Amino acid sequence: MQKIIIGTRGSVLALWQANFVKDSLEKQYPNLQVELKIVKTKGDKILDVPLAKIGGKGLFTKELEELMLKGEIDVAVHSLKDVPVEFVEGLGLAAITKREDVRDSFLSFKYKNLQELPQGAKVGTTSLRRVMQINTLRKDLDCMSLRGNVQTRLKRLKEGDFDAIILAQAGVNRLGIEGEVDCIAPLDFMIPAMGQAALGIECRVDSEVAKLLEFLNDTKASFETSAEREFVKTLEGGCQVPIGINATLEKDNLTIRAILGIPDGSRILKDAKVCAVSSLEDCKKAGRDFALEFIKKGAKEILQEAQKWEFIKA
Repeated sequence: MQKIIIGTRGSVLALWQANFVKDSLEKQYPNLQVELKIVKTKGDKILDVPLAKIGGKGLFTKELEELMLKGEIDVAVHSLKDVPVEFVEGLGLAAITKREDVRDSFLSFKYKNLQELPQGAKVGTTSLRRVMQINTLRKDLDCMSLRGNVQTRLKRLKEGDFDAIILAQAGVNRLGIEGEVDCIAPLDFMIPAMGQAALGIECRVDSEVAKLLEFLNDTKASFETSAEREFVKTLEGGCQVPIGINATLEKDNLTIRAILGIPDGSRILKDAKVCAVSSLEDCKKAGRDFALEFIKKGAKEILQEAQKWEFIKA
């Protein structure tokens, strides 16, 4: 194979991610030609509706997957947190890259951190998971839906539409925007989304490309995110439901933290555990078993109630 076409969304962050894979491939295989094809997904086209309202399988991946099945692109690069836990037949992840900082981050031009925000301050985020966890600390804040790419969100913050916004620290780091915002503070108390800070590289499972991409797979990230994805899969949750799940592998111990609940913070389940693991299957089993513990405590009923929650549009 002499040429690979990578499908990507068109935002600055998506292009950073796709170019990271492109550059890595060209460095690994000097004779390989790699091109990018920009594709607009449903999640990019519908910007006037909160994600939770249109969320479902393939919100940011469906169009890319269709092009892969048609053979118009060979690879799709995603933020792993946007990749559904079930794949279209014939497609799968060829690699999960090394993780960046997994934390969520507070950004503001006026206030140093979440605690400094005045009562009723407007906080912009696309995520019910983040809203839920903010409400466990500050029910007095006004969490509002903020759609669009990172640059759009920063522009609205700068124009005063919001007192603060919440982004993934990985995106802040990758785009080097630390100097653009006066106050940036990682939120250590907040449990991130499944797969946060890793890239998922998808292709046809029977293609030559899958083997070419294997060198990009990071074992530690693969072990951690597989546990996280199994947790969400067992709960039958999607990318837009209020579930925080994070696994951290240190030697042979996998530490898993999870939270789920109603976005207004009125009902919350939160727990953590440490599991001894030695394989990918051990990690997946740890994620499944942890989810079953949550189910026994009423997790599915809470998530059903959470689906009725209305996001306030800004």
